[in-house]
Amino acid sequence: MTAMAETKPGSGGPGELAGWISPKRAALCVIDVQVDFAAPDGLMASYGVDMSAVPGAIANMKRLVASARGAGVPVIFIGLETKAETDSPVWMERMRRRDGDPESESNVCRAGTPGAAFYGPLPQPGDAVVMKPKYSAFHATNFAEILMEKGVDTLVVCGLTTECCIDNTVSDAFHRDYHIIIADDASAAYGDDVHRSALNILEMNCAVLRSTAEIEDAWSAAHV
Repeated sequence: MTAMAETKPGSGGPGELAGWISPKRAALCVIDVQVDFAAPDGLMASYGVDMSAVPGAIANMKRLVASARGAGVPVIFIGLETKAETDSPVWMERMRRRDGDPESESNVCRAGTPGAAFYGPLPQPGDAVVMKPKYSAFHATNFAEILMEKGVDTLVVCGLTTECCIDNTVSDAFHRDYHIIIADDASAAYGDDVHRSALNILEMNCAVLRSTAEIEDAWSAAHV
């Protein structure tokens, strides 16, 4: 789904959205915007995937990060970091069974390589950074502890990719009783059909979708 052009009664208009994502309760989570996933010379681009939606989504992510910082909303950067010692045997075997090359494909966002660096919006001093070994930001990380320390019960989510690490993180967050808002135009997948399908499923089951502009408007009210 695209962001709604009209606000439905009781569905989170500007005033209600401002309460939902107040700096007192929300954090902005920027997921997997790294060189290997987002840059034109990154690993995914070298595979020939459709990167056309990524630059526009990154431009909106930068707007959200600036807006969150202006409103005093915590910004949490989440990234994938793979290592030989933490590579999952099941993950590697799945690649093999799909006729992939486990050794080559496991190099995505390898710790210490340029491909693992954040790209586009970058962490600043005071931002939390969570590096995960798999898809969900909650898996084998201190993400839940960070949210608890900051008193967060609401996640505003953007990043890459909608059907993978966003989907897994949002699903995990929902099962842990977090409220989730997905910035639908500040998220992307390698193909608009995949992006839209993932958003439809997440909206149906776990999250509320809002546009970058709607979220900016809500946060701008917090520091007027």
